Amino acid sequence: MTLSGVLAKIVSLAMISIFTQNAIFDRAFGANVAIYASRKDGHVAGFTLGITAMTTAASFVTYFIDKPVLALPHGYYFMPLIYIGVIGVLYVAGLLILWKFFHKTYKKTRKYAHLAIFNCAVIGALFLNSNYGSDLPSYIGYGFGSGVGFFLACFLLNIARERLDSDKIPRIFRGYPIMLIYIGVVSLALNVLIGYTADF
Repeated sequence: MTLSGVLAKIVSLAMISIFTQNAIFDRAFGANVAIYASRKDGHVAGFTLGITAMTTAASFVTYFIDKPVLALPHGYYFMPLIYIGVIGVLYVAGLLILWKFFHKTYKKTRKYAHLAIFNCAVIGALFLNSNYGSDLPSYIGYGFGSGVGFFLACFLLNIARERLDSDKIPRIFRGYPIMLIYIGVVSLALNVLIGYTADF
């Protein structure tokens, strides 16, 4: 496959994971983290950057692990532990790099880094890669697109938060319940606009 073909595959799978198979709006992966991150404007960028870096790096690493482990009898049962191990090692390595070379950033992010990294949006992207990914570009494209799709969802939740917290919303629905209803409505709208799509 040529370099342009590899890049085209990465971009096309990233676009699929951003819009048609959005982690939050299509599969509800990481909805609780997205609701938390959308509370403050600064959190959206930080959480998204952490999730995108982790889904991309972990997708790259797990590509080389998936095939040999899945070929073993009952290898699929070990994948959750392997994915958590890969995420844990990358998490510690990332914190060490931030601590050593970007100490100010480390101080700002250490309180929230675990929320951005250890959530079902990250591990869900890895499971989808193991089920549907065929080669390294598809793993990387879907991993990167999952993080960018998370940003899109957080952005939509962030801009809707002010209206959803208004006095027009009954008090019992304010906060978490109305955000879940909003996610459901946006999910339905996206599915109607896009239509049913097969997994990559």
